[in-house]
Amino acid sequence: MPQGSVLDLRLFILYTADLADVAAKHGVNLHSFADNTQLYVHCRRCDTSTAVDRLKECITEIGQWMSANRLKLNADKTELLWAESKHDLAYFGSNRPSLRLGADTVTASEHVRLLGVMMSDLSLEKHVDTVCSKCFFWLRQLKRVRRSLDAESMKTLVHAFVTSRVDYGNIILVGAPKNVTNTLQHVLNAAARIVIGIRKYDQRLSHLLHTELH
Repeated sequence: MPQGSVLDLRLFILYTADLADVAAKHGVNLHSFADNTQLYVHCRRCDTSTAVDRLKECITEIGQWMSANRLKLNADKTELLWAESKHDLAYFGSNRPSLRLGADTVTASEHVRLLGVMMSDLSLEKHVDTVCSKCFFWLRQLKRVRRSLDAESMKTLVHAFVTSRVDYGNIILVGAPKNVTNTLQHVLNAAARIVIGIRKYDQRLSHLLHTELH
């Protein structure tokens, strides 16, 4: 199909529709995106080995389907994440189950990236730490040129490089504990100080956050 054709998405869905049938055959949940496919399986701790075998058989059959359709399952880009409670995490330790796919072995990762969000044991600390690290990097760069720009120009740059990162995927932060959201609040406070040009402990900061920067 020509690039940009309105039929591309429909044909792609039809082309990959069999993947859902393969996953359902093995009792595995499937989420598909344009450039990757994610498989989910739930089990009790005592059924871990059975879940691993079921997931392995599912991926093997998907690999066969891909070969028949002139595609390739890239084991180097296949990631495995075990999301578990703190009790189970202490039980498994670093010996989390792995997947054996032919000659390749996929070991469990500490975290994986899901649509730009870092997931680790269903906690948000890794994602927030990554966002804050990138935001503070750009705040340091913007601070160097603050004297050369007015407040409106600086506000535009802060929105482009900092607050846009905080806003991305923030729906997952609903109900997050204070120790997580407070870290992001430090980023916003630092961004506000750079825009307005005041120091850290200036008493006007709280008022300006609500009245001018919202």
